[in-house]
Amino acid sequence: MTTMSDNIQKVTVLSKTTWTPNLFSFTVSRPDSFKFTAGQFVRLGVNPSQLQYYKQQDVSEATDETFEAALNEDIFRAYSIVSSPFDEVLEFFSIVIPDGAFTSQLQHLQVGDELLLNTLPFGFLTLARYQKPLPKDLWLLATGTGLAPFLSMLQDLKTWEDYEHIVLAYSARSTAELAYIEKIERLQEDFGSLADNPAKLIFIPIVTREPVEGALSERLPKLLLDGTLQKRAGIALDVDSTHVMLCGNPDMVEDTKEALKTLGLVMNRRGEGNIAVENYW
Repeated sequence: MTTMSDNIQKVTVLSKTTWTPNLFSFTVSRPDSFKFTAGQFVRLGVNPSQLQYYKQQDVSEATDETFEAALNEDIFRAYSIVSSPFDEVLEFFSIVIPDGAFTSQLQHLQVGDELLLNTLPFGFLTLARYQKPLPKDLWLLATGTGLAPFLSMLQDLKTWEDYEHIVLAYSARSTAELAYIEKIERLQEDFGSLADNPAKLIFIPIVTREPVEGALSERLPKLLLDGTLQKRAGIALDVDSTHVMLCGNPDMVEDTKEALKTLGLVMNRRGEGNIAVENYW
């Protein structure tokens, strides 16, 4: 049964975009009082029994009582926010995990469905964490749905004002899994153009399991260690001027973090250092 606390509000699904059979995005209504910082995540909840998908079926005739009871449980998971902190709606980017209690239900979302939003944002993958070195070059390294917090940052005008260069390296297994490409290609015009002296955005797509013209093909750690990524960006990694953020699958985050440390960069602690990571799954 749904039990509501002061921090949990119902939100309504406004749209859904299917990128591949296992990747989709969706937008929900934004509570008036909800505030967050670009890069943060929230806990989203779903009660499967309240989804139109199940209401259109006769779940009451399910022979498995355990399954029926499971459909009427609130399930919460952490999700980074794709939207700008100033958007009127909230957008999320999700992968379908076939046996996952949450995403296996969330894939059935339809416009008009209600979800639960815990209005307390979490996470420290925010640009405010950087005190030293001062902002100059920002590297955003993502795999899969780890792109989400970086899209939020790139839709915040302050990001464009604070940096000289922004490198967005986005890795996926196939071209089809490189979501949001059209949005990424419009970022410089849509947001950079609003700043007096905007950062230059350098977008580097990476596709690891099929050859794609114009895209790199190796994993991020290798591309960093052999200098290919820096050469493509036209910028060096410098301990005195570089901020690097990592978000994506845990193996990528761990291996890339170690590669960056090998190259002389250091973890950001208490506001000082180059490397910041988010790993919430």
